[in-house]
Amino acid sequence: MKRWLRRIRGAVGMGLTWAAGWALVGMLIGLSWSLGLPMEWFVEVFDAPLPALAVPGFFGGAVFSTVLGIAGRRRRFDELSLPRFGAWGAVGGLLLGLFPSLVAVSSGAASVAAAAIIIGTLTLLSAVSASSSLALARMAEERELLDASAEVAEVGLTGGEAQELLGGRG
Repeated sequence: MKRWLRRIRGAVGMGLTWAAGWALVGMLIGLSWSLGLPMEWFVEVFDAPLPALAVPGFFGGAVFSTVLGIAGRRRRFDELSLPRFGAWGAVGGLLLGLFPSLVAVSSGAASVAAAAIIIGTLTLLSAVSASSSLALARMAEERELLDASAEVAEVGLTGGEAQELLGGRG
């Protein structure tokens, strides 16, 4: 049971991390649109306030966490490549965008072009988010190693000890 709770906690954490990142992307898109860049197509297709990208971001992170649990289990982060992680993120984004797009197209609420834009955008954002997640995890792991090595470097000889080298020289 603890194993499932840990996986659920990981999926929620990944979802919250992605939600924050996607909300930031939404705000940047809104800023670029207000500066006159041609982003009307994005606003028309998603038809929501741009920071609302946090909602699909949360679900994208949770779906990616599930894909990662299936495809990358029993591997450590240092054994995984950024392109592979990005591909798994793209799979998660594709799965995330597929269902709502198919429902919208079949009900006549959206065109096939709008569905393609939704699926493409979510797939791209998921691939970038997955690669960024791995890069952040690696940076955190390196920082922990550096902090641990600094503690080891502080350990030294006491005042009465002399350094002995191999071979009896010292």
